[in-house]
Amino acid sequence: MPHTILAPAAVLALWTVIMFFWLAAARFRALKKAGIDLAKSPPGGRGSDLEGILPPEANWKSHNYTHLLEQPTLFYAVVLILHAVGGYPAYVVWIAWAYVALRIVHSFWQSLVNRVPVRFALFLLSTLCLFALALLAVIATLG
Repeated sequence: MPHTILAPAAVLALWTVIMFFWLAAARFRALKKAGIDLAKSPPGGRGSDLEGILPPEANWKSHNYTHLLEQPTLFYAVVLILHAVGGYPAYVVWIAWAYVALRIVHSFWQSLVNRVPVRFALFLLSTLCLFALALLAVIATLG
């Protein structure tokens, strides 16, 4: 595995785009099945307007995509800080990879099963990785 801290961030960015295409495909299938014609929808409609109209399973992917645009933004910032400071040990890269792996597993779980206890455990573990990386970034910038 590459020992650059930027590789996990690049993979998570790619995964986020893949998640977008997955959510679009799921929603278009659900819209077609529900007989909803987007061409006849009122102006200004948003994806959140589909809550309660489409089955929850069709919206779970959208929820996860939103999640990938929330906390991971901190991950990207921390990764850039660590990269700028440089000289980080290899275990820092492994923590970053663990964060990305947990976020991808979280995406699959939320998109396909969506049972909260497991989803929360995955989120908590990834948050602990992010906390460790942020702490290491602070140490690296102050030291």
